[in-house]
Amino acid sequence: MKSSTFLDKLSSTLLQLSDDELSTATIVLPNKRAKVFLLERLKNQLSRTTFAPNIISIEDFVQEMASLRTVDAIELLFEFYDVYQALTAKEQQQNFEKFATWATTAIQDFNEIDRYLLEPKKVFSYLEAIEALKRWQVEASNTTKLIDNQLEFWAKLPEYYASFYTHLQSKGIGYQGLIYREAVKKLESYAAATTHKIFFAGFNALNQAEERIFNYLANENKAKIYWDIDAVFLNDPHHDAGLFIRKYKKDWKYYANQDFEWVVNHFSEQKNIEIIGTPKSIGQAKIVGTLIEKIQTTSPNLEKTAVVLGDENLLLPVLFGLPDSVDALNITMGYSSKNNPAQLLVSKLFKLHHNAKQRNDKSYTFYYKEVLAILNHPLVEPYCNAEEVVNVINSNNFTFFSREKLLNLYSEKYPNTTNTLFELLFDRWDETATILSTIRSVLLHIKSQLSNNNNEDKLAKAFLYSIYKTIVKLTNYQEKYQQIDSLTALQAIYKQIVDLAEVSFEGEPLSGLQIMGVLESRVLDFENVIITSVNEGKFPAGKSQNSFIPYDVKKELGLPTYKEKDAIYCYHFYHLLLRAKNIWLLYNTDHEGIDAGEKSRFITQLEIEKRPTPNSTIFNAVLPEKAYDPVVIPKTEAIIDRLEEIATVKGFSPSSLTGYIRNPIQFYSQRILHINEAEDVEENIAANTLGIIIHGALEELYTPYLNQYLAVHHIEFMETQIETIILKYFKKEYKEGEINKGKNLLAFEVAKRNVYNFLQLEKKALIEENAAIKVLFLEQPLSCEIQLDSFDFPIKIAGKVDRIEERNGVIRIIDYKTGKVDAHSLKLTDVLALTTEVENEKIIQLLCYALMFENHALRLDREITAGIISFKNMKSGFLPFGIGTGKEANTIITSEMLEDFKVILKLLILEIFNPELPFKEKV
Repeated sequence: MKSSTFLDKLSSTLLQLSDDELSTATIVLPNKRAKVFLLERLKNQLSRTTFAPNIISIEDFVQEMASLRTVDAIELLFEFYDVYQALTAKEQQQNFEKFATWATTAIQDFNEIDRYLLEPKKVFSYLEAIEALKRWQVEASNTTKLIDNQLEFWAKLPEYYASFYTHLQSKGIGYQGLIYREAVKKLESYAAATTHKIFFAGFNALNQAEERIFNYLANENKAKIYWDIDAVFLNDPHHDAGLFIRKYKKDWKYYANQDFEWVVNHFSEQKNIEIIGTPKSIGQAKIVGTLIEKIQTTSPNLEKTAVVLGDENLLLPVLFGLPDSVDALNITMGYSSKNNPAQLLVSKLFKLHHNAKQRNDKSYTFYYKEVLAILNHPLVEPYCNAEEVVNVINSNNFTFFSREKLLNLYSEKYPNTTNTLFELLFDRWDETATILSTIRSVLLHIKSQLSNNNNEDKLAKAFLYSIYKTIVKLTNYQEKYQQIDSLTALQAIYKQIVDLAEVSFEGEPLSGLQIMGVLESRVLDFENVIITSVNEGKFPAGKSQNSFIPYDVKKELGLPTYKEKDAIYCYHFYHLLLRAKNIWLLYNTDHEGIDAGEKSRFITQLEIEKRPTPNSTIFNAVLPEKAYDPVVIPKTEAIIDRLEEIATVKGFSPSSLTGYIRNPIQFYSQRILHINEAEDVEENIAANTLGIIIHGALEELYTPYLNQYLAVHHIEFMETQIETIILKYFKKEYKEGEINKGKNLLAFEVAKRNVYNFLQLEKKALIEENAAIKVLFLEQPLSCEIQLDSFDFPIKIAGKVDRIEERNGVIRIIDYKTGKVDAHSLKLTDVLALTTEVENEKIIQLLCYALMFENHALRLDREITAGIISFKNMKSGFLPFGIGTGKEANTIITSEMLEDFKVILKLLILEIFNPELPFKEKV
């Protein structure tokens, strides 16, 4: 029988055993996931009923040999901390948080030393000597305390290792390397006691301990080893896919008189390889969906199809991009908790409470962004019922506020209401046990709100359960070890545990589309393979040095470096291609950005080898002829009715007319639909808010002196009131916003300075120019009507003028601008030359004000000027509108000018009302 896959071939070989031999045999595979696939292959090839062999992973096999069990990285940290405390003088001990920063790396190095059966004392003495050499120029008498501590640490490291090793052994637990070392020690006794046959299948890169175990058991005729290597890789001395297996074939004495099994010739068979480059990761997810649809045309059930994710972060985009026709799939990889929404919520809670305690432990001061991030979180917002609290925070510019203030806000908005979730979220975090209990309660409360019938809710429950397990694990650690004595330490440990936590998805492993990570693909073969993120840094993973042992020392001692890790990825890559018929390799063409990187060397290698020759395609996003199509809104009958309502009731304000000139769509949104910008907290005072404050302050300062000639002592009294009045308007407009520090304090000082400079300008006019100034109106509403022949109703123009004064017998209409305005921007050669362009908006505003005041009772045939006072150009003083240029310009606004302006205004109004002209966005 011809075997199509490695597991088929393994099954055929195993079934040549007798029933007794098969049922007692132990099959050791690289991972646990392959077990279910091997059992299925055995079942498909069996024609009789028999007991299945014992199928286990290499980790479980070694634990069984050593009679030790492995524990997770966090528990190892706590155990190591116990050892560290016992060996370190009390005054030199670090707290658990600091200890964990270096202990994690130390345990990883202990693990490597043991997995490769190195002599620990030799390694540690090597490292100590290197550290001493780094300080060769420092005399013993000239060393600092820091240097002394550093050297003492390296001197104590062998003692830490030995005590930690003994400590774990006594408890019957260990890290992977320790268990491997102990297994090797018991190898002879294990072999002597073993009567059943052992089969090692599908391995590639072995550590020194594994090599010793495989070799010894094979030599003792207790085990058979079945490799899965193609002749192309094995016979090419430079091909990294065969790097390790070539070494074993050459160096192991076992193969001097035994066949080397199995060498296959599948890579040279006919294959269709497509290399597809596309910008961004999301582009790859879209292409995966398209490729699956294509495969389904010939293989609807997708059982022989695998999507291998080079980057686990692509899992959710790929799932969302799958076509609806995919009715069965199995995800044989865990989803990282980094992007788990439940984990993000808990991280936000840690940030909120940690910062609240640091700001002020007594009042427990929250920052609005951290509070809103929690209240608006998708797992909180639907179930917390705190929308009114969010609105109050936004509208009143709360930036920092106490926990008590937040709870009072809730009570004011929701009197006589108990909100368990709200209270849990913002309860104080003091004792570690209480904090963990609170987090568990939050997760359980949210879970109780979720439905069992909704798919999104089911997914949310999976996310919640993953984090709930993590918090329970943390609780168990704390109860057992009692080492987490602060919120900071708890947060640090939580981050480490979350990095290990994964969301497990349920699925049927033997049917439908298979989605997996690179390591999960070991010993499995598929007909159709789609591999994503085939970029440098992803596939292969690239350099990562998280070790105290330098690269040169690793090379010297035979420890794996990034070069060996690249060779492991190379084997996995080529193994995926080995028996596949159709292969799609997807990579990100972007060279910049978070998930960018060069095209993988494996793709380049395939293109050079040309065995077989791949087809390359670049998919770029379809670029439209225009970068952006402006929004166009046709004028319906309802819109025309609304325009008529504005024209006859409230009237068109000068700012609304210039708003239309600036952008008709903005005019449509704000004036027709009444849509304004969402109200958010102004953490820093916005320019428009600053303008409102200055306008309000000037109005209050000048109101007592309306309709009387100003005197110098009036201005001097106003100067004494500046700070009080500015502060009053800051409080009024900025409400609870912080103005005593940072940018807001600067804005406060700017407002004071602007008002002071304005008063100095007034004082100078009174003293040096002997001006007679009488303020007639402040923030005065004015209006007028314009009759158009085509309308049976008048058009009302209405608005507020900042200030109207009489100065030396001439009416002066003043518009305050907090931005910068130049005098030349207010000049025209002729009123009829005025166009309705954005650069003329200030002139249109001023002429509107003059038109509205033209027939006012207080005009009394006096000459009128209109202009702007720019607070950012105060030295230029009053900037009048004028006809002409420079100082020769005529600044008096005559009735003839206003009649000419009416012509321009009527044309603008006709355009606004013209049903044939839609509102079109200006871009």
